[in-house]
Amino acid sequence: MNLLRAKSIEKRWGLNLAELARIWKGGCIIRAVFLERIKRAYQRNPNLASLVQRHVAWRRVVGLAISAGISTPGMCASLAYFDTYRRARLPANLVQAQRDYFGAHTYERIDLPGSFHTDWSKLARKNSNRTEAALH
Repeated sequence: MNLLRAKSIEKRWGLNLAELARIWKGGCIIRAVFLERIKRAYQRNPNLASLVQRHVAWRRVVGLAISAGISTPGMCASLAYFDTYRRARLPANLVQAQRDYFGAHTYERIDLPGSFHTDWSKLARKNSNRTEAALH
């Protein structure tokens, strides 16, 4: 919803997020109960930036589940997304670097415009040689 809201603002689409939640209720695996809550939240406040207000309790539940060995992949992934979404740089920048390392997908820098690629293996060998030389 936050991505849709951001793109709607950028492109001036005027999306009604409450209406989108209502439409998705009938044909979505999330189904009625949760989407009904989302719909009501956006009806009360169409400019709602985030539906997450109880992230401390959310973290506690995820932590207890992990401690008990209970798999909660949806809750864990959603919490990771939430933490990523509210940070200016990490881990999105880290993901860009990993994608560049494994697939040469390039990355953006904060100090220069444009896209960049680094030969990470060559850089690692170069730094390893420097470290070895400094130790001898």
